[in-house]
Amino acid sequence: MRAVDVIAEGVRGAVPVEIPGRLCTVAVELLPVIGASVSLRSDGMPVQLGASSDQASHLSEVQATLGEGPCTYAAEIGAPVLASDLTSGRDARRWPVFAQQATAAGVQAVYSLPLGNDAVCVGTIDLYRRAPGGLTAEEVRTAQLVADVMTAALMALPRGEENGYGGEEPWLSGLATDHDEIYQAIGMIMVQLGVASDEALARLRAHAFANNRTALELAHDVVSHKERFDREP
Repeated sequence: MRAVDVIAEGVRGAVPVEIPGRLCTVAVELLPVIGASVSLRSDGMPVQLGASSDQASHLSEVQATLGEGPCTYAAEIGAPVLASDLTSGRDARRWPVFAQQATAAGVQAVYSLPLGNDAVCVGTIDLYRRAPGGLTAEEVRTAQLVADVMTAALMALPRGEENGYGGEEPWLSGLATDHDEIYQAIGMIMVQLGVASDEALARLRAHAFANNRTALELAHDVVSHKERFDREP
């Protein structure tokens, strides 16, 4: 009952664009974690919709840049992924690059829960913990409750056709604006290198990682013509 009350209070008075971030903050209040983020599944890269802190936002972007991590895997299998120790053992070996990036950022455990139902996964909520450790059965139930509320919020919010927006979802426009640059950058790289979209995305990710940046940061520079991908002679 406390979890239900905290969730209800956390989203009270929120406009649609605020709900993902509000629920991330609620998750941090209810669970032994220091951050939370929520990402929408999409072709190519996840789209971050909200985060409880800059640290959580950064780690969400790191997973998107690398194309690996608990978030990506949870979206693939449509089931919770509880990486309780990124410093050693199976979890560290499964995602070695992300594990190194996460621990360097002060996070040693990540729990990712899919958003959706048995038929479709629309995204994930990702929870970040400072020290290694698992969640108790009660904490897993609480995390799932937050994920269920997040799913319900994303599914129930009014769509554009109900408000004369021609089929788009205007409530998302303020959340995903930054990620529009990812797809603009992919298009520019496709032209510059003469490659398909998958190859352009792979090049963007690889160049970002090699320069210790996120794909979103590099995409911004590509779109603003500060970075260019040239064909090899």
